[in-house]
Amino acid sequence: MSLGVPERTQVRLVFLGAAGVGKTSIIKRFLQGAFETRYRPTVEELYALEYEAGGSKIKLEVMDTSGSYRFPAMRKLYIRDGDAFALVFSLEEPQSFEEVRRLREEVLEIKEDKCPPIVVIANKADTQPPQPQQPQQPQQEQQEQQEQQQQQQDLHQQQIQVARATVELQWNHCLVETSAKEDGGVTRVFAQLLREVNLPSRLSPALQRRRETLPVRPLPLQVARPPIKKANSCVVA
Repeated sequence: MSLGVPERTQVRLVFLGAAGVGKTSIIKRFLQGAFETRYRPTVEELYALEYEAGGSKIKLEVMDTSGSYRFPAMRKLYIRDGDAFALVFSLEEPQSFEEVRRLREEVLEIKEDKCPPIVVIANKADTQPPQPQQPQQPQQEQQEQQEQQQQQQDLHQQQIQVARATVELQWNHCLVETSAKEDGGVTRVFAQLLREVNLPSRLSPALQRRRETLPVRPLPLQVARPPIKKANSCVVA
């Protein structure tokens, strides 16, 4: 007999990637609207927030993981308990995409190739504003600065094109460009992850207000998980 209590669903999003690619920055930008310039290595941290949609209470857990190779057993546990995965690489570190490739294989292996929901994130897609020209700066030096900025932008675009071909055409996942520093694309990451697990993806201000840091713990047995089914399309708008 129903007492009018909303059904409760719990979903865990797991962020994976090499050290320093910006996993923590993306999470904190979304949850707290903040960006910290100083890098602090993460061991593990679990965030949780609740919101209601369609008469159901949804508890969203976000697991921030270490990029270190020192904790393989912990990483396997995160993957085993995860419902959807954000694989993050940095456009400033091209080799970090190879770690995404390796982590994807690990996720598929642990999840036994059951097409787990995965979103790949190209972070640090920061716009590069023109450097202010100093009055006494030689014209040649100014031109060299502009050329370096353009080369950096061109390199980022090339990296994104190559990554997109792999992620979207070969792997059939979504790729989202983000800048945690400039708050670009961060909300789209979480909206897409929710779509991947067939949950309402409208991220209201109330959702962002209901946040707290929780200790890592096993998922409660009494909380129902939704049937996880990979979405058929990539929608990041």
